[in-house]
Amino acid sequence: MSYDLKITGGTIVDGTGKAGFVGDVGIKDGKVVALGKADGPATTTIDAKGKVVSPGFVDVHTHYDAQILWDRMLSISPWHGVTTTVIGNCGFGVAPTKAIHRKLILQTLEKVEGMSLDALQAGLGDVWPFETFPQYLDAVEKRGSAINVAALFGHTPLRLYVMGEESTERAATQDEIDAMKKLMREAMDAGAIGFGTSMSVSHNGYAGKPVPSRQATYDEMEQLVSVMGDMKRGLMQITIGREFSTRHMAEVSRKHGVPVTWTALLSYLYGPGGHRKQLDLAAEQRRSGAMVIPQVSCRPLNFEFTFAEPFIFDVMKFMNELAVADAKAPGTRRRAYADPAWREKLRSEVTPLFQRWWDRVVIAWAPSHKELEEQPLTEAAAKLGKDPVDLALDIALANDLQARFRMAVMNFDEKEVAELITDPNTIIALSDAGAHASQLCDACYSTHLLSHWVRERKVFTIEEAVHNLTQRPAEMFGITDRGVLAEGRPADVVVFDPKTVGPGPLKRVHDLPAGADRLVSEASGIDAVIVNGRLIRQNNKDTVAANDKLPGRLLRSGRAA
Repeated sequence: MSYDLKITGGTIVDGTGKAGFVGDVGIKDGKVVALGKADGPATTTIDAKGKVVSPGFVDVHTHYDAQILWDRMLSISPWHGVTTTVIGNCGFGVAPTKAIHRKLILQTLEKVEGMSLDALQAGLGDVWPFETFPQYLDAVEKRGSAINVAALFGHTPLRLYVMGEESTERAATQDEIDAMKKLMREAMDAGAIGFGTSMSVSHNGYAGKPVPSRQATYDEMEQLVSVMGDMKRGLMQITIGREFSTRHMAEVSRKHGVPVTWTALLSYLYGPGGHRKQLDLAAEQRRSGAMVIPQVSCRPLNFEFTFAEPFIFDVMKFMNELAVADAKAPGTRRRAYADPAWREKLRSEVTPLFQRWWDRVVIAWAPSHKELEEQPLTEAAAKLGKDPVDLALDIALANDLQARFRMAVMNFDEKEVAELITDPNTIIALSDAGAHASQLCDACYSTHLLSHWVRERKVFTIEEAVHNLTQRPAEMFGITDRGVLAEGRPADVVVFDPKTVGPGPLKRVHDLPAGADRLVSEASGIDAVIVNGRLIRQNNKDTVAANDKLPGRLLRSGRAA
């Protein structure tokens, strides 16, 4: 047999968790047609001796919903071996959206997901080629992408579409819930793999208002999930909040037979050792017949923020009130920052709430105080004889509120993180790729897992890590034809060097529409990335152009048509 592409002599780790073995992979017409021995000529041959050959990685927590409409390459995910991505997480997206609500949807993405409004407006333009969710999927499919995409149906645009701006203020009527259920079924019929929503207290949209999904009642949530139960497919993804707890998740999962995955279970989220109680609860829920799976991260949660948009403090009521006031009367925020009485209020509020994290704030970028960059805020303040709050606000005001600070918020206790990522009832995810682009970069989580937790810490074997990056997330999200290397399956493949694979240092680039900035991390040790049989990256360079016909597929209902 002849092949379009052949990978020879690598250690094949097929994604199932089974031991790897040395062999070849033969690819023809986008499929794996030989696994183990691939005799015969090939148009392209990749020598993988000493390398690992695995399924392409499946990233189930991204926010590329808008970016995919201007960035067909979906960078930076393929740089780190990702060949399939899930959008629509946390209930955010751009469809369905009426023309009158487009700006509000983009402002919500700006406030909640840290996306640049200028970039969103420039990238999407004034005329959107869709209104409904099925039309959005058609637009995504028509444009094409370098990697595969599956989509969750977002609760926030759904509520806004049905209820208008009142969706941020009140519960839905039964007639409105019925309208949402109809659109939910329409979205699932069009190919959505599930339903995304959020109850997080930190998810406040334009002018500080709660995002629409936060105003949903338990009854509304349960009725929307019932649509998937009736159809016998789909899952619910939710960012957790007090109004919809893990107990509620277990109830709807058992009642409707629908898996529920929630974000995020992180080290120190519930205080030192608090993760253990949540892991025990997840195990108990599984034993009781509920499919409730916490999403965990293998990386420390490091955010960069400015005092122009200090989202890190959104959980504080008076900071949210300040955002509302500043939206109505620009300049209110600056005047507050300069006011000694307001500073004292911030000091009294922030110290008890962020006591565990305050020492982890670093001055990341401050042109007015270059000598203090990369210094911990508390250390710099002590040297200058200042209070940390005063120094932070002085630096912010001196730099037109654009000075950047970095805070290690959670997931910095490696012992706890190791327990989280190895627990059988969790799933490793939370890359947030496409969101918070100027604030963090966790789209490199896959190469971090392989370098830090396999090679350095030896918490996972390569086979276990690959299983957690491929088959496990694919199966959890109902993506049925990805995540495993097997004859007859689509040829999504990554070739990587186990000795060198890893994420590079973060760097800030200005490559988004309108010149907006983002943090990126280049990968090392990713030799080749193949999507549906086509080589899209080799040796850290794209082998396809953004204006090419690209090989990624829209995975309607979890698989290619």
